[in-house]
Amino acid sequence: MGEILSARRWVPAPSDYTGTVPDPQSPSSHAAQISPFIELDRADWAALAPSMPSPLRETEIVQLRGLGEPLDPREVAEVYLPLSRLLNLYVGGTKSLHKVTSEFLRERFESTPFVIGVAGSVAVGKSTIARLLRELLARWEHTPRVELITTDGFLFPNAELERRGLMARKGFPESYDRRALLRFVSEVKAGAAEVRAPFYSHLAYDIVKDAQVTVRRPDVLIVEGLNVLQPPGPGHRLAVSDLFDFTIYVDARTSDIARWYEERFLKLQRGAFANPRSYFHRFASLTEAEARARSREIWHSINEPNLLQNIRPTRSRASLVLRKGSDHTVSSVLLRKL
Repeated sequence: MGEILSARRWVPAPSDYTGTVPDPQSPSSHAAQISPFIELDRADWAALAPSMPSPLRETEIVQLRGLGEPLDPREVAEVYLPLSRLLNLYVGGTKSLHKVTSEFLRERFESTPFVIGVAGSVAVGKSTIARLLRELLARWEHTPRVELITTDGFLFPNAELERRGLMARKGFPESYDRRALLRFVSEVKAGAAEVRAPFYSHLAYDIVKDAQVTVRRPDVLIVEGLNVLQPPGPGHRLAVSDLFDFTIYVDARTSDIARWYEERFLKLQRGAFANPRSYFHRFASLTEAEARARSREIWHSINEPNLLQNIRPTRSRASLVLRKGSDHTVSSVLLRKL
């Protein structure tokens, strides 16, 4: 790890990484600040893994990508394959540390799952990245068993959100059962043989009663969600982010994310919303102009405030930041210094 990092440059912190400036490429008036991150542009990052063969076929990559995301073999090879190798090194290092600690304490302890948090805005592509990392990590030594859980399953059911007056704030921190999420990750981290989480249906836009997702002692657990990097809330001493071994924040300009959200909304409106069972079926008959207007209304009233008030302020807590350009491809990587 030291050899990889010593060849790169230390960079001052952009003001946007204090959580006060919306756009990551905005000029900074605090460029002289000392940064906890090392920044690598895409070419330097890709050069860290020039000879790694991609284990995924192009058909598998197509199946993993989300709506409107131009994920292709080159993006996988230049961005996510090196990232998966770095994570694999972290897992191996953690296992080694566990071994020497056990020897030092003269006790034999079972190693626990390595937990990765993936955070970012709606429509920024974090779900695709989480799925892709699950597939790539499972191909590396030390991490054959990789599980993925999304925090959608820990949203309160719609009936409870309605009771609390929170339906218009779905996705905000207060709309989640944070105690249940913390309990779930704590049990996985403690090495429980089997841990269950609620199942969320995007079609029904709600928790599915009596349906569950089961996690069984993985080598790696990936937890993906909007607010997974939140610090402890008022009156609480522990947050789920305290249980993560490594965290990733997926970043982009607010204007780009808004455009991606609108494009995705239009694709869903022509596709999934046409299903009569879809919670959003009422939008299926909108004209394109009406659909665009509706998506912008939702973005400005719900998703943008959540991004600016809750999600982006947690970016500086991440171990690694993937900064995306306007075409959805990663332009640079910021890695926290060790």
